[in-house]
Amino acid sequence: MFSAPVIRSLIIKRQISTAPFQVFDRHAKRLQKDRAAFQVEQSRTVDYLRDEVAARVADRLLDIKRDFNTVADLGSGSGHIIKHVTKDMMNKLIMCDMSGKYTKYRAHHSILILFFEVERQVVDEERLPFAENSLDAVVSSLSLNWVNDLPGTLVQIKRALKPDGVFIGAMMGGDTLFELRTSLQLAETERENGVSPRVSPMAESSDMSRLLSRAGFSLTTVDVDEIQVSYPSAFELMQDLRAMGESNAALTRRPFIKRDTLIAAASIYKELHGNPDGTIPATFQIIYLIGWKPSENTPSPKKRGSATASLKDILEN
Repeated sequence: MFSAPVIRSLIIKRQISTAPFQVFDRHAKRLQKDRAAFQVEQSRTVDYLRDEVAARVADRLLDIKRDFNTVADLGSGSGHIIKHVTKDMMNKLIMCDMSGKYTKYRAHHSILILFFEVERQVVDEERLPFAENSLDAVVSSLSLNWVNDLPGTLVQIKRALKPDGVFIGAMMGGDTLFELRTSLQLAETERENGVSPRVSPMAESSDMSRLLSRAGFSLTTVDVDEIQVSYPSAFELMQDLRAMGESNAALTRRPFIKRDTLIAAASIYKELHGNPDGTIPATFQIIYLIGWKPSENTPSPKKRGSATASLKDILEN
């Protein structure tokens, strides 16, 4: 007598994580910003880059001929955008930063004469607290390049905006500090026979165009600009980055760099990229973003073939 074989099936369940890919150590970045805020006098001397980019973001907001009721500033820091806005632009500005130390030690607006309401909140850019359809505009200057879940943040921004609300942002692009990156790579290859990530990865402008559209923004605009700053040497550059709170925060970063590797990198930097006057240039590539939340009043493109005039004839005349 034969017994029927017992077949046991093993069901293997694959656990698929829906969490975003982690590139940056957000805790380390908050500590870096806390330290920069605590060192008041030193950090004020290195506001030149943030102030310049914030002024350009504010100019883009000023170009929109509209009275905004409530505007949120993501990654406001000590208040760089607020120095370039006026009472005619908005009624209320919500300044948000992941570091609460800026509120205590580096609040620029406390010494400014303001004619609109200002509110400060400790906010993680990856977890926005704003209600749906509650903001007229969202601005952000040099903050989103440290966000792990950038697509998720853009979706949250769009959700918080009222219909026909606008998002204007600025973030560092992929060519930022390419001189420092190549110098460190060459020095590490020479001294340590390997390369480690010494400069945090940055987004590309083509990526940002797709991400804005994917998040549901319409009438998107992405443009790129470069700001070049001269320093006496690579050492002063790295000191300023540290004082800005812009040190490397990649999860794969090494905790230290050998002294001889650092000296070699500074020498290579000056040899390959140095200016004739003995200084070194540092390039900051800035990607500017504009996107609108769709509404009934949002302009849409005409259907293909609906034109009544030839562009060629217009250009020739």
